[in-house]
Order: sequence, then structure tokens, then C-alpha cells
Amino acid sequence: MTTNKSLETKIVQTSAGEVEYIDQGKGKPILFVHGSPGGCDQSILMSNFLIKKGFRIIAPSRSGYLNTRISDSNKTPKQQADLHIALMDQLKIDTFSAMCWSGGGPSTYLLAAKYPKRVKNIVACAAVSKAYKFKGGVENSLMYGNIGKWLLAEMAKHSPKSLIKSTLAEEGDLSKLQVKDLTRQIWQDPIKRDFVVNLSATLAGRKAGLNNDHKQFPQITDLELSKIACPVLLVHGTVDSDVPLDNSDFAHKKIANSEFVKIIDGTHLAVWTDPSSDNVQKQIIEFIA
Repeated sequence: MTTNKSLETKIVQTSAGEVEYIDQGKGKPILFVHGSPGGCDQSILMSNFLIKKGFRIIAPSRSGYLNTRISDSNKTPKQQADLHIALMDQLKIDTFSAMCWSGGGPSTYLLAAKYPKRVKNIVACAAVSKAYKFKGGVENSLMYGNIGKWLLAEMAKHSPKSLIKSTLAEEGDLSKLQVKDLTRQIWQDPIKRDFVVNLSATLAGRKAGLNNDHKQFPQITDLELSKIACPVLLVHGTVDSDVPLDNSDFAHKKIANSEFVKIIDGTHLAVWTDPSSDNVQKQIIEFIA
């Protein structure tokens, strides 16, 4: 089964239920937990720089996303944390690193808090760490249906530079001049350009998972951050307009063994698109290694 032409996914029955995942690369295992919306394809796209450096990425689709069907047993972030560990059990992976982005934060933090002997370290990129309410507007509406999926595909095909510009404008509180300059820099970098364009295919039309996140995230009361004992690297752009910077501020205060990298004028996608992203990714690799 595939989510696109290049990514082969698997569906496995675990002790906590059925889950879709991609297992790519060789070396030290890293569980990568995607955002809202997203899927295992998004995780592979975001972790490509790690795969190239010799890491093995285990990328599950969270509950309701792609082919991980949602049920009463996997709706909450805590249940999803149990599903993550069940997948690693199924793959016979005892200890591992974890990396998450955005809406992948809640289940990843709970995973580390609940299974301290299993999770060696965490990289949390612009991750939700407390009660979170999704922003409304046209962008949010487009994420739900087939119209948004079609529109993003058409823009990626016929107007990729406009797609990059609109994505940056939505993901950060940047001035028009800053958006224009960052768009130019990304357009001139084939890796970053392809990243943003390909990201659009991992967003719209994933209604079941996104609906569940919309219900679950505002109800978050305690992600047990103070119980996390492993080293945690928090990375967040200072002008992120999707997940506010104070989510990582909050996590940094609660997690004793944490480091905080702030990307100045960085958007929600700063780890992959900021002018400093190569250095940030190098920091991530060194932290995990």
C-alpha cells in the first residue's frame, strides 16, 4: 500500500491496535511523529535529512490520519503514546530517539513521560505542549476537504512559487518584505523549494485525524512534562503563527533536562526553511547522535 508513488507503507496489528507506518533508512532508530494535519508521508519528508545521515526513521500515521483508522482506543494523546510504543514493540525496538513536529508534541511528550526507559532523547520542533485551540479562517477550512487538496495540488503543479509564498505567509508573522525575501531564498535552494512544495501533499483532505485533534487538543490539561527525564531539545521559530513560541517556553520550564533553540524570525517550518536551517539540522543530528 502506498500514500504516494515513492513511499511504501505498512499496516501492522499491535497490542494497542492497528497502525500504518513507514520504516526507512538504517542505523539508530528514531520515531518521528507528524503534525496536524499530516501522516507518515509528512514524517518521512521532514526526516529526510536524518535518513541521509544514517538514521533509521519509524514514521507512524497518528490516529485518523491516512490508513490508521480512528477508534475509541486511540483517540487521546495518551492512547496515541501507547500506540507509538506498541509499534516499537512490534518492530522489536527497545530503546530509541523521538522527534516530533507541531501536533505530534502531545503524544510524544506523554510517550517519554510514561516510558522513560525506552525513549533516549527527544527533539521537539514547534511542538504543542499544552491546551491548544486551532486557528480558524480560510486556511483551516481548506485543510478539511477535497477542494483544498485539489487547490494545493494545482498550485504545486502550476504555481509553486506562489504556493511557497502563501505557505510562509500563513506559517509566520512576517512582514511582506520578509516573506518576499524568504520566498526568494527558498526558491533558489532546490532542497528547500522541493520540501515546501511536497509538504502541500501531506496536508489537505485528512479530515478524520484533524477532526480528532481539534477535539482533543483544547482538552489537554497535563502532558506530564515534569516527569520527562531524558534529554529534550526544543526548537521553535520566534514568529511562528501556528503554534506560538510559548509552547516551547512552557515545555522548557517544565522539563528539567531540556535545551531551547530559538530561531530568530523563524516560522512554523523554520527547521526546514529558515536561512539557518542547515545549522539547526546539524544541531539536531549532534543532539540525537
